[in-house]
Amino acid sequence: MTAKAAFLTALSRTDHPRRDTLRRELARETAGQPGHAARPTLVLASASPRRLMLLSQVGIEPDALRPSSIDESARRGEMPRAYAARIARMKAEAARDQIANDKDIASAYVLAADTVVAVGRRILMKPSNIEEAANCLQLLSGRAHRVLTSICLITPDDRVRHKIVDTRVRFKHLTREEIEAYIASREWRGKAGGYAIQGLAGCFVQKIVGSYTSVVGLPLTEVVTLLVGEGFPIHFAWVRAAELDPT
Repeated sequence: MTAKAAFLTALSRTDHPRRDTLRRELARETAGQPGHAARPTLVLASASPRRLMLLSQVGIEPDALRPSSIDESARRGEMPRAYAARIARMKAEAARDQIANDKDIASAYVLAADTVVAVGRRILMKPSNIEEAANCLQLLSGRAHRVLTSICLITPDDRVRHKIVDTRVRFKHLTREEIEAYIASREWRGKAGGYAIQGLAGCFVQKIVGSYTSVVGLPLTEVVTLLVGEGFPIHFAWVRAAELDPT
């Protein structure tokens, strides 16, 4: 039995817990055929290689990338959680405005995210120079910090869904030599808090409580849950992949 045949058999079972959602996805699979709506499209409000890699891991390929150029400065007294939520929404809305006149993707789902590293109430922004990067690492050395990733999804009918994932990370005590070597590696560039957990800095981490993929830049469980909940047909990409590689 082929993957699709097995899938359709599962759909026909009245006791299948996902039958209604999967039937809706099956209907969308016929997109492009006469009498059917166009295939749902997805715009990612980012050009981050890390976020693209994570989406690819769960079979999601955005139809377009629309990174924004919004002002990401924190407001006076703004808390890390509120800051992350505000920036993610601003990114999503900016991307939505960008595609408004593009007939191919004007009705796309728009996904945005913002990742923040915080120590207490202090937000550690992306370091802009070596001194700032060193200060971040010295502050994180030997202590716990929070990594908050806020995701914002705008649906084709302009509904806004959002979720914040809060992960706690603890660094070991960093020696001067480790900090200097990491700074020299340049891996800290463009990274919230001045480090990349999926890279060399992975050996600094003693403990993580929460979502690893959120620390990298995108909490996959929450992203997939939001998209599926709003009718984006993620699971059919998995079925198609199985058909292309029957082994």
